[in-house]
Amino acid sequence: MADKSQSFRDVLVWQKAHEFTLAVYRCTESFPKHELFALTSQLRRAAASVPSNFVEGFRKRTKPDKLRFYNIAQGSADECLYQLILVHDLRYADTTPLQTDLEEVSRLLQGYINGLERGGS
Repeated sequence: MADKSQSFRDVLVWQKAHEFTLAVYRCTESFPKHELFALTSQLRRAAASVPSNFVEGFRKRTKPDKLRFYNIAQGSADECLYQLILVHDLRYADTTPLQTDLEEVSRLLQGYINGLERGGS
């Protein structure tokens, strides 16, 4: 659980979510040009939303505020999962490794949320 003086950069959830986002950016570089303003942009935004919302929630003072942003991060992770399935089915890339990484991020995020709900800070 997060210590109040701890930086979000020290939290494993954020570290893994950030690495996932970087991997999504690398993966989408090879998408067809006609997807630049569609699937490429949408997937990148959703991926970046996971660590971004975690960071925003991390700094909030109240448990309900924290949980709201962590839940938004969960929703963005679910959105990413669907988009990765779509990318795979369109045969733009093999997203199986990214899906596995995202599932780990989601599990860590849920564990962080569970700890907060049990009384952590």
